[in-house]
Amino acid sequence: MRDLYVVTHPEATHHVDGLVGGWFDSDLTARGRAHADLIAQVLADRLWSAAGVEVFSSDLLRARRTAETIGERLGSSVVLDADLREKLYGEAGGRPQAWLDGRFVPPPATGERMRHDEGISGAETKWELAVRAYAALEGILRSKVEHQVVVTHGGTATFLLAAWIGMPIGAAGLVGIRFSAGGITHLREDDYFHNRWIVQLNDTQHLA
Repeated sequence: MRDLYVVTHPEATHHVDGLVGGWFDSDLTARGRAHADLIAQVLADRLWSAAGVEVFSSDLLRARRTAETIGERLGSSVVLDADLREKLYGEAGGRPQAWLDGRFVPPPATGERMRHDEGISGAETKWELAVRAYAALEGILRSKVEHQVVVTHGGTATFLLAAWIGMPIGAAGLVGIRFSAGGITHLREDDYFHNRWIVQLNDTQHLA
């Protein structure tokens, strides 16, 4: 049996400042830090009997601070992985969201969507983001530890779930899953059928 909790970092400064996130290294707001404490408590309540919990995180500050709060509550160190970062938005990172919106070229409804050029210099394609996310999950699942927490970002979490259910990267061009800041998604792999379950998607009740 494996239980994997995917956490999207809570509110960060770029959210409230109306800036593009991506690899722009924004920090948690005061509200985000409070929400990180709530997330840590929820996970501690669920995992109180676990013999050991692994915590993995994007190395960007807003995710790392969240993971460190969780790790402290669980008595676990944090393993940083740059492959868990949010999508790279190139020259748009840290600029006003309106700047990106005015230049963004949306993908076509059909045809090549994963390698589509969105018109922003230095930005990753969906394909490049997906390759990173799939590689990150593959590395995490090599561990035999039964309880794991992964702290990441909304865009990256979408492809982590696609990888979790075994969707080929080439078929992931139409996938869209809405994740909230501070949400918890519970994944489970049973040790009989070896099915990969999505037990709970984007739970935010702890933030109410």
